[in-house]
Amino acid sequence: MGIRKGRWGIAHIYASFNNTIITITDITGAETLARYSGGMVAKRDRDKSSPYVAMIIAAKAAEEAKAKGLVGVTVKVRAPGGHLSKIPGPGAQAAIRALTRAGLLIDRIEDVTPIPHDTTRRPGGKRGRRV
Repeated sequence: MGIRKGRWGIAHIYASFNNTIITITDITGAETLARYSGGMVAKRDRDKSSPYVAMIIAAKAAEEAKAKGLVGVTVKVRAPGGHLSKIPGPGAQAAIRALTRAGLLIDRIEDVTPIPHDTTRRPGGKRGRRV
C-alpha cells in the first residue's frame, strides 16, 4: 500500500435496475460533496441505469470531489433491498471502475444493501396481485 495522506470520503452508489445514484460525502457522511443521478445525464428513462451513464456520472462526481480536496474514497454499494432486488443494478461496477479511472484511490468496497432478517411484507395483500 502506498502513502494515503489527504482527505478521504465515502462514495455511496445506489444501483437499481431503473437508475444509478452516486453521492460522495466526507468521512462522517454528514456533508455531501458531490451528488449525481442517471437522470441528470440520460435523455431516456431506459438509459438511466446503463453502465455507460453510470460511468459518466461517476467521472463527474469524482472530478467535483477532487476539486474539493478529496484524495480517496470508501465505496458503499447498495441495491434496492427489502422485498425488492438484493442484487445491484448494471451501473454499480461501471461506476466503481470510473471512480478509479478518474484518479480517486479506493480503500474498500462494501455492500450495504438492506437485507431483512425476518421479512418485509410484499405489496399486493393476502391474495396477491390480481391481474
